[in-house]
Amino acid sequence: MNVLITGAAGFIGSNFTHYIAAECPDWKVTALDLLTYAGNLENLAVLIERKQVSFVRADIADATAMEQLFAQGRFDIVFHLAAESHVDRSIQGARAFAQANVLGTQTLLDCALASRVKRFVHISTDEVYGSLGPTGRFVETTPLDPTSPYSASKASSDLMVLACGKTHGLEVIVTRCTNNYGPYQFPEKLIPLFITNAIEDQALPLYGDGMNVRSWLHVRDHCQALLLAAQRGRPGEVYNVGGSAEAEIPNVAVTKAILQILDKPTSLIKKVGDRPAHDRRYAIDYSKSKAELGWQPTIPFEQGLQSTVRWYLDNEAWWRKIKSGEYLKFYEKNYGNR
Repeated sequence: MNVLITGAAGFIGSNFTHYIAAECPDWKVTALDLLTYAGNLENLAVLIERKQVSFVRADIADATAMEQLFAQGRFDIVFHLAAESHVDRSIQGARAFAQANVLGTQTLLDCALASRVKRFVHISTDEVYGSLGPTGRFVETTPLDPTSPYSASKASSDLMVLACGKTHGLEVIVTRCTNNYGPYQFPEKLIPLFITNAIEDQALPLYGDGMNVRSWLHVRDHCQALLLAAQRGRPGEVYNVGGSAEAEIPNVAVTKAILQILDKPTSLIKKVGDRPAHDRRYAIDYSKSKAELGWQPTIPFEQGLQSTVRWYLDNEAWWRKIKSGEYLKFYEKNYGNR
């Protein structure tokens, strides 16, 4: 099997590339990434050194570069994970999100059609559904109601993928996941930001009252779902990939759990002004994925969080390189005036 993984040097992409290298060692894997601020080639260094993957640096919105890549690669499956993904950054400037997430996705679809790709797996987010009330869960037929430029761009790309399948017959599958956590996550997202800040005894900037609820999913569970979607998913279908009911936790509880693991005081929590249009609650019904793919989450949140904290403790050099320069400018701009 000859596969392309886009966004392969990012958080979920690098974890998935490692997962495929271990689970499908006979597959030929091309790892593609533009290496913007959140893409880190160190995440794939071992795989590249062992020649388990071939790495290509390119922009998915560059039609010429993608046409050449697809012509040379003759891919059987495309796993499309490349995306601008941070909500706060999309609020500060939406253009890059439209460029990468919408135009980039359409460019890949055009190339997949031209080169007769057998299956196109598009990785999306539960944020396209908007915000939930205190009860209920998102199902695959929940109307899309994005509330940020990021989620709007992902909803747009989802629809382009599904329309391509209906119009042109390309075998497309869309997966929508809840909040991921685990190794290699860029420290602008809540869990790695709060872990690394707590290690340094810095304030943990918690939005609003901290009662926004997320359904947490360990990235390894997500990786398993993506492979199963490629192998067992029905063309043209959407599959929700979510954490267990026990992993639906308010942000303030996650924050306190991190501090407890690190034996740090709750006085490090600093309440800051809330994010504009901050979705109150996400929760996924993954019963379709369980029934059709044979998938369900297996890593309890408490266990997964413990192992994630340990990873950041053991890999301090990795995240200290990131939390400098341009990162500090973004941090001050996003949290300094709240």
